[in-house]
Amino acid sequence: MEKWKCVVCDYVYDPAVGIPEEGIAPPGTSFEQLPDDWVCPLCGASKDVFEREK
Repeated sequence: MEKWKCVVCDYVYDPAVGIPEEGIAPPGTSFEQLPDDWVCPLCGASKDVFEREK
């Protein structure tokens, strides 16, 4: 699974870890499976400002 990085604050969403503390993304949840209205947990940026990590 690919990691995704917020271009605003550099937060990295790692699907292998998920975001269990938010109760939204348990481990194994791909970035594409996150709700369309999901925002970065650090800066609040929308999902469309994330880029796939290389």
